[in-house]
Amino acid sequence: MPKSKDSPAGSASEQRRLQMVDIARLAGVSVSTVSRALNGSELVNAETRQRVADLARSLNYSINFGARNLRLQENKTVAVVVPYDASSRQHISDPFFLSIVGSIADALTDRGYDMLLSRVDAEHLDLASHWFDSGKAIGLVLIGQWRHHDQLNEMAARKLPLVVWGGEMPQQLYCSVGGDNVLGGTLATRHLLQLGRRRIAFVGDAQLPEVWLRRQGYAQALREAGLDVDPALELPAPFEPGVATGVLRDFCAREQGFDAVVCCSDVLALLTIQALRAAGRSVPGDVAVIGYDDMPLAAYCDPPLTTVHQPVAEAGAELVEALLGQLRGERAGPRTMPVYLKLRESAPAP
Repeated sequence: MPKSKDSPAGSASEQRRLQMVDIARLAGVSVSTVSRALNGSELVNAETRQRVADLARSLNYSINFGARNLRLQENKTVAVVVPYDASSRQHISDPFFLSIVGSIADALTDRGYDMLLSRVDAEHLDLASHWFDSGKAIGLVLIGQWRHHDQLNEMAARKLPLVVWGGEMPQQLYCSVGGDNVLGGTLATRHLLQLGRRRIAFVGDAQLPEVWLRRQGYAQALREAGLDVDPALELPAPFEPGVATGVLRDFCAREQGFDAVVCCSDVLALLTIQALRAAGRSVPGDVAVIGYDDMPLAAYCDPPLTTVHQPVAEAGAELVEALLGQLRGERAGPRTMPVYLKLRESAPAP
């Protein structure tokens, strides 16, 4: 028996049809062109596809591609999106990106899914929704929250299947998977305090959610020891080495009063060691240095790097399982994974 126009399914279908008419009118194209554009057809030029996609987002238009693909069993592709900062252009060859993307790829392969790797400007994280809206991917995994927690919440409010590598934030609607960043910052700082260091610098951009959480742990450990956070010892260095190198060299030449550093990545820690040596200071003799992530390179640098170990090898499976759970209709909450301090010679045991 055909569905009546008053049934819920009929109403939803009619609503989508009316929205397509609005999009066609605003874009100055036919309804059939809108339909092709939203399906990613190469018969529609790239400029028109982008214009239609932007209008569709502004009208909160969505197509139930997930249900269609499950019914037809024709799509098993997950989009893995690595945002980039347009000002620093952190490269995808960054050791952390390579490790976590590899972990996700392994997890998807093990479960019979394909991976579509993409990049978007970190100022426009919502552009990642194109892969789902166009039907080319059944869900999204984003590497990092960057500065637009609000855009991630907006995508989650649209019911996009979405999982983000990052830290749990206040008023969070989307599912995140990440290491315990507050604990990581606390462990690193407590260890340096146990070494007798008292002027501890913090290197990392706290406008980024994960770094902000690590700074919370850093500040907490200082307060536990009866010490104040000194703003002069906080350096908002970006993760991209080409930009961070100059920033760190200026900082180490200018600030001579610190005896330890907590860095928010292993690459930043290695660059800090280079900058300290250029300023005539030794590691760990004059300054103890701790990194973050425990990438393989950390064990082989000079000196070998004490660092906060993140469960990157396990992260891929956690991210993929959280996404597949959403596709099964399960509610996926934030998942915080354990971290620990890996002691090496840049900040050895007491």
